[in-house]
Amino acid sequence: MAALTGSRALRVWTPLRRYRHSEPSGPAPAKAVGFYPPPDSKYDWIGPPDRISNLRPIKFFVPKNESEPERKLRELREETQDWNQRFWATQNMTFLKEKEDFITARLRSLGLDERDEDGHKRKLNAEEMADFYRDFLSKNLEKHTRYNREWYKRNFTITLLMAKVTLLRAWEKLGWKKTKTEP
Repeated sequence: MAALTGSRALRVWTPLRRYRHSEPSGPAPAKAVGFYPPPDSKYDWIGPPDRISNLRPIKFFVPKNESEPERKLRELREETQDWNQRFWATQNMTFLKEKEDFITARLRSLGLDERDEDGHKRKLNAEEMADFYRDFLSKNLEKHTRYNREWYKRNFTITLLMAKVTLLRAWEKLGWKKTKTEP
């Protein structure tokens, strides 16, 4: 299955081995994937969603004669992917832990056990959970604002580098090579 973005197709892979998940502060699971695209591949490969962050890791294509701007672009995209992976893995783990703590505390305040008489886990209704979601978002507003600000900065820089790489490729195809001028 391939999806087109720009002039490059993206390939979806099925990993041959399971992901090794590390702690959120460690390296991103995308680096720990045991699958590598075939050596003759000329595409970026997109993996299945990470079970913690829900983000899809990307194996970026590295051309044999990668130019300096192309290398900078690829490295910034890889670094951004790893940064994004760490943030969402940490954030999602925090969310799930706090959600469980909230449910447990709310059930205790109602005098209920975590499981009903049939052994099924008790759930709170949507209105009760709305209190948790509102409080969690309010408590994490500053963190999400910083994340969004950094995300926009990174994407703006990536977009500028992509434009530069596209222009350089177009100049090369047209035969316009950058010539060094002697001072």
